[in-house]
Amino acid sequence: MKAVVTGGAGFIGSHLVDALVARGDEVTVIDNLSTGNLRHIARHLDSGAARFVGKDLLGEGWQDAVQGADRVYHLAADPDVRASAGNPSTVYAQNVTATVRVLEAMREAGCGEVVFTSTSTVYGEADLIPTPEEYPGMQPISIYGSTKLACEAMISGYAHTYGWRSWVFRFANIIGERSNHGVIWDFIQKLRANPRELEILGDGRQQKSYCPVSVCVDAVLFAVDRTNEPFSCFNIGTEDWIDVTSIASIVTAEMGLRGVSFRYTGGDRGWVGDVPRMLLSVEKLKSLGWRPGMTSEAAVREAARALLRETGQIP
Repeated sequence: MKAVVTGGAGFIGSHLVDALVARGDEVTVIDNLSTGNLRHIARHLDSGAARFVGKDLLGEGWQDAVQGADRVYHLAADPDVRASAGNPSTVYAQNVTATVRVLEAMREAGCGEVVFTSTSTVYGEADLIPTPEEYPGMQPISIYGSTKLACEAMISGYAHTYGWRSWVFRFANIIGERSNHGVIWDFIQKLRANPRELEILGDGRQQKSYCPVSVCVDAVLFAVDRTNEPFSCFNIGTEDWIDVTSIASIVTAEMGLRGVSFRYTGGDRGWVGDVPRMLLSVEKLKSLGWRPGMTSEAAVREAARALLRETGQIP
C-alpha cells in the first residue's frame, strides 16, 4: 500500500511510520518539523523505505505527495492541550484548516481513505466513565479538544459525501519514547532543574488513562484492517487510570531521587481546559478482538524509563 503520513516525524507519527514500513508499505512523510525530528525516521529515509516532504500543510508544495496514495494517515497537529488556550486562532489553523486542506488534496488526488488521530478531550468532562464512543453529551472544554471535534465532523462529511472510508481514533494519554511533551516529560525536565522539589499542577488527584505508543499504533492498524465503513470511530487507551501524584512518585523513583518535596499549585485541575478524570471505554475495539495488554501504571513506568534512556540519564 502507498501511504502518506502527515506529522510522520513526530512522536506518534514516527512510531506509525515504523509499523507501516515493517509491514511493507511504501511511505511518504509530510512534516514541517515544528515538533517532529528527522532522526526519528532517519533509518527509513536512508534505506529508501520512506521519503520525506518537508512542508507545512498550511503552505503549498506538498499536495503532489498525495497523488497515487491509497491512504492518508493524518497525524499532523498542534498537540499541546494546555497551550491551546493562549493561541486559539493558531491552533484552529494548524488543526482544522490544515485538516480541511489535507481532505481537499485527497479529493483532488482521488484518494479515498483517511485515518485521523483525535483525542479523549472531545468528550469534555464526561459524566459517564468509562466513556464510550457513542457518548451523547460531547462538550469539549479546551480549544484543542474543540478543534479535534471539528476535524472529526469534516472527515465524516467528506467520507459520506465522496464515498470514502475513514477512521477516527480518540486517544487517551499516549506516552513513550520520542515524546517531547506531557506530564512525564514535564516532570523529568522540572526534576533536572531542581531535584529537591517538584511542582505538580492542580491537587495531584487528577486521574487519567495512559497508553504506550506501541500499543496505540498496534490498535490503530488492528482496527483499520478490520472495519470497512464510511466513518469508523474508536477509543484507544488502557482499562484503568492513575493519578498525577502517583506518576510523580514513579518518575522520581526512576530518576533515582529520594526525599523530593511535592508542591501543588492547587485546584482540581492543572490548567484551563484540563479534564480531571478521564477513562475511555475500549469495549468497541475489544469486540474486534483487540486487548490493551498493559496497565496505566506499567505504561507510565515504561515511558519514564524510555525518556530517561533517550537522554542518557539511565543505560
